[in-house]
Amino acid sequence: MTRGKQKIEAQKRNAEKNQKAKGSQFEARAVALKVTCPICKVQLANQNQLGDHYSSKHPKEKPPSDSS
Repeated sequence: MTRGKQKIEAQKRNAEKNQKAKGSQFEARAVALKVTCPICKVQLANQNQLGDHYSSKHPKEKPPSDSS
């Protein structure tokens, strides 16, 4: 293992470079998810996704109107 120290240093550098941005994305996620399925309470971004969700998860139910 002649490159053991170099390997460890390279791993440290890569870890520092690839660190995630500090802070959470909960606020951004809450802003983006505006529509909620009244049956299973899943949050979705828009009415189109709600229609797709109903067709795949609740096929016997009718999706609510867009005027919500």
